[in-house]
Amino acid sequence: MQKINVSFKNSESQTLTGVLEMPSNSKPDNFAIFAHCFTCNKNFHAPTNISRSLAAKGYGVLRFDFTGLGQSEGEFAETNFSGNVEDLIAAAEFLESEYRAPSLIIGHSLGGAAALFASRKIPSINCIVTINAPSSLSHVQKHFESSMEKIQKEGFAQVNIGGRNFKIKKHFVEDLKANEDSTALKDIKKAILILHSPQDNIVSIDHAEELYRAAWHPKSFISLDDADHLLSRESDSYYVANVISAWASRYIEEPEVPELSTDHEVMANLGAEGFTTQMIAGKHHFLADEPKSIGGNDQGPNPYELVSSGLAACTSMTLQMYARRKEWKIENVETHVSYSKKHSKDCENCEDDSARIDHFEREIILKGNLDGPQKERLLEIADKCPVHRTLSSKAEISTQLKNI
Repeated sequence: MQKINVSFKNSESQTLTGVLEMPSNSKPDNFAIFAHCFTCNKNFHAPTNISRSLAAKGYGVLRFDFTGLGQSEGEFAETNFSGNVEDLIAAAEFLESEYRAPSLIIGHSLGGAAALFASRKIPSINCIVTINAPSSLSHVQKHFESSMEKIQKEGFAQVNIGGRNFKIKKHFVEDLKANEDSTALKDIKKAILILHSPQDNIVSIDHAEELYRAAWHPKSFISLDDADHLLSRESDSYYVANVISAWASRYIEEPEVPELSTDHEVMANLGAEGFTTQMIAGKHHFLADEPKSIGGNDQGPNPYELVSSGLAACTSMTLQMYARRKEWKIENVETHVSYSKKHSKDCENCEDDSARIDHFEREIILKGNLDGPQKERLLEIADKCPVHRTLSSKAEISTQLKNI
């Protein structure tokens, strides 16, 4: 994936900073905006993981810091909910000007409420996604309920939210109240997906029910069972991204994926962090990765698993191709392959690790009415599959740096 640092101006001419996650080697036909949770920022794990995962699926995703948070200009104490909505509109205008108008908006927690409000003023938005979002803005006041008297009397108070201190001013509370009635979805006739955890102890599942009842069709609800409010576990945020991608495909235009624009058959792209690698093979997009035990995210097969997969697939295809030509009826060919390094049987210096060779162990299960000679012949044919021949021969690999 490509990670592009961007900046744009909000309605007050303050500079907001963001990150645009883009799929490698292609121009997205659909862009999304991610609105982070209250007092969070663009680099929290949930917006980062969800954005990157959606980029791997072909989306361009903009995540940015609201005014006064993260690296964006402004003071948090001078902001309010309406300002967050205006920031999202500014983000949409930036995408439309520099790339393409967004078709999808995603909001987490209070960012979900802001996304609902902003969607009314962004005509290009077809799909709205809320994640653990409140159905009423008065819910936000629970974060500083004990300080309300001081806020009303002195005009502000220092409150602790999520272990961090923030200055909340009276105008922030008044803005929440002014927009309270607008949380009803009667004016939003766009596809909406509501994602919420029944175990959320910050915003209860009742809020999801209220949002769902108020929304127009087409509307969908997915339970994020066992997830916390912030989607702290990586697996939860990746699951959310997979659900969003599958759901949104119903409501946005997804043009045919172009073939790889290269002279080669396969492309692998890896950025500066982690091992999650975007793979393109012809028109097929998928991920490769390493297991978590060695620093990966386990979002796809590792390189040797991909090699083993090629051998397994080629074996099953070759056997069925041969059997069909012979008019032998095989209901199913199941090929299992595992990879390791082992000492050669005729190894003269087996204590030396460098004497080990690559070893693929293959097991084939044939389901069909076959006699002994037919099975023996198919076993011979398995060794003749093209990938088997490639792996068992001395292949040459030529490498050069390409000027771009």
